[in-house]
Amino acid sequence: MNANIFIFHGTEGYPEENWFPWLKQELEQKEYKVFVPQFPSPPIVPAKIAEWFDVLKNYEQNIDENSILIGHSLGGIFLLRELEKLTHPIKAAFFVGTPIGVRPILNFDRDSAFSGFDFNWEEIKKKAQNFVVFQSDDDPYVGLDNGKELAKNLGIELSFVPNAGHFNKKAGYLKFDLLKDKVLQILEK
Repeated sequence: MNANIFIFHGTEGYPEENWFPWLKQELEQKEYKVFVPQFPSPPIVPAKIAEWFDVLKNYEQNIDENSILIGHSLGGIFLLRELEKLTHPIKAAFFVGTPIGVRPILNFDRDSAFSGFDFNWEEIKKKAQNFVVFQSDDDPYVGLDNGKELAKNLGIELSFVPNAGHFNKKAGYLKFDLLKDKVLQILEK
């Protein structure tokens, strides 16, 4: 099956960090197209969600019912907002260490300024055939209850990963086999 996969980075992120290049390579070896857009997210100055939507406009023709969207951290907030806006469902939405407004969140004010935390869960739930939420118990940026609440709002079980930190390079996440396996499981259904 032809499927386009997107990875949305987080605050001050970029396409070549963490597990993004590894996952892109792994999925491209299986003939899937993988996009990792660079969003404006300068240090200190908070990212603006309108600017992120402007970047995504360049890719809209590649988001269809077979697409999988993956959001890491702030990228997960952006993914929720994209799901609210989509006019059609996608195949799957993955959230990795995503803050949704449950303290503790290290960058609570900055994340709140990016989009607020008033999500339209009923609309979001209609926009993907599959949802997966990864959260750890020792994430220094996003408390575990964010993952629990996000999974609850989506009507799914939380994919809890102990001792994974923020699923980033600092936590040793240059590869993310569990995510890859779940993506492939959904693609090969």
